[in-house]
Amino acid sequence: MAEPRHAPRADAPAARSDFEVAPKDAGVIGDVARPLGTWERIANLTWFRRLVILAALALLWEINARWMNSPLLLPSFGEVMRAWFESLTRGALVDRTLTSIGVLLQGYAAGLFLAAVLTTLAVSTRVGADLLSTLTAMFNPLPAIALLPLALLWFGLGPRSLVFVIIHSVLWAVALNTHTGFMAVSETLRMAGQNYGLRGVRYVMKILIPAAFPSILAGMKIGWAFAWRTLIAAEMVFGVSSRAGGLGWFIYEHRQQMDTAFVFAGLLTVIVIGLLVESVIFRTIETRTVRRWGMQR
Repeated sequence: MAEPRHAPRADAPAARSDFEVAPKDAGVIGDVARPLGTWERIANLTWFRRLVILAALALLWEINARWMNSPLLLPSFGEVMRAWFESLTRGALVDRTLTSIGVLLQGYAAGLFLAAVLTTLAVSTRVGADLLSTLTAMFNPLPAIALLPLALLWFGLGPRSLVFVIIHSVLWAVALNTHTGFMAVSETLRMAGQNYGLRGVRYVMKILIPAAFPSILAGMKIGWAFAWRTLIAAEMVFGVSSRAGGLGWFIYEHRQQMDTAFVFAGLLTVIVIGLLVESVIFRTIETRTVRRWGMQR
C-alpha cells in the first residue's frame, strides 16, 4: 500500500532550477603574469637601486660644494675622487687600510670567540646565564673609547691596545643578540634535541645556533659596525699601531695638514669598506643560510 504524500510546507523555499555555465576562453581575460620589460628587470636589481641612490647623493654633494665655494670646508666630489685615486696610486692609503683591516680582524675574531664561550655557558648553566646578564648590564653601555687610557697603560702604544678596545665593542653586542636568539628558540625544538640526547656544546651547535641564526647574524653585523668605527676613532686618538698608522691616523694626519680633500678620501674609504662588507660578505651569508632556510623573506 502506497504511503500518503505530504503536502509541502507553506514556509519552505521555492525549488531552484538547475543551470549550466559554459567556461570562457582564458585568452579573453589576458595574461596572468606579463613578461617584464628591460627597465623593470633592471629596477628589480638591488645593486642598481643602491647605485642610483649613491649617484644622487654624489650629485647633491657636488651641487652643495659648488654653491658653498669653499674647498677647505667642503671640497667638491670631483676633488675628493682625485685625492682618493692619488692616495690609492701614489700615497699610503692602501697600506694604512690593510693595517687597519688586519687589526680589525684580530679583534673581531677574538670578540666572536669570547661571545660564543659566554653564550654557551649562559644556555648550559644558571651561573653562566647570571654571569652573562651581569657582565652585559655592566659593560655594554660603556663606550669603548673610554677604555683607551686603560688600554694604553696595560698594553702600550700598539696593536694590542686596539685589539682590546675592538673586543669590547664586539663582545657584548654579539653575546646579547646571540643569547636573545637562544632564548627565543621554541620549546618544541628544545625538546626534540633533548630527546635525541643532545647536551652541552652539541645541543648548542645542532639546535640553538641554526634556530637562532637570524639573531646571531644581526649581532655579528652590529658587532662589525661597532668594531669598525671604534678602530677608526682609536687610531685617530693615539694613532700608530706597530710601525705604521692605520686608516684613522691617515685621516688625522691630513686634518692636521688642512688637506680636507684627503680627509674626505679617508672617510670615503671607511664608507666603501663598510658597504662592501655589508653588501658582499654579510649578504652572501644571509642568502646561503637564513633565506635558503626560509627564516627570512
